[in-house]
Amino acid sequence: MSDFTNLTLRQTLQSLHRGEFSSTELTRSYLERIQKLEPQLHTFITLIAEKALSAAAAADEKIARFRHKQQPIPPLLGLPIAIKDVICVQDVRCTCGSKIQENYIAPFSATAVQNLLDAGVIVL
Repeated sequence: MSDFTNLTLRQTLQSLHRGEFSSTELTRSYLERIQKLEPQLHTFITLIAEKALSAAAAADEKIARFRHKQQPIPPLLGLPIAIKDVICVQDVRCTCGSKIQENYIAPFSATAVQNLLDAGVIVL
């Protein structure tokens, strides 16, 4: 698997949409890097790897359909991102870094998150 961490956002999206790699490959690479560095960095409270890989596979199918129809690919489609734990993502734990909310599962996605999901991003 290639190391995608040295690419800029623009390079990542251009390469993804040109088919140089898939959203699934990109997402898997990010997840592997997170697993490698997380013991030292402690940056993620909740990681939704299975959902992310499923969403990436769906994004790959959408990208293929856009390419097949020779239509422009939506700009953020297939891009993996992280959402800070103070912003709700539906059906994902949102603790706000608090012990009191450590088991809170968001019943909805925040508007900003929903807009990103609608644009085709992959939440890690």
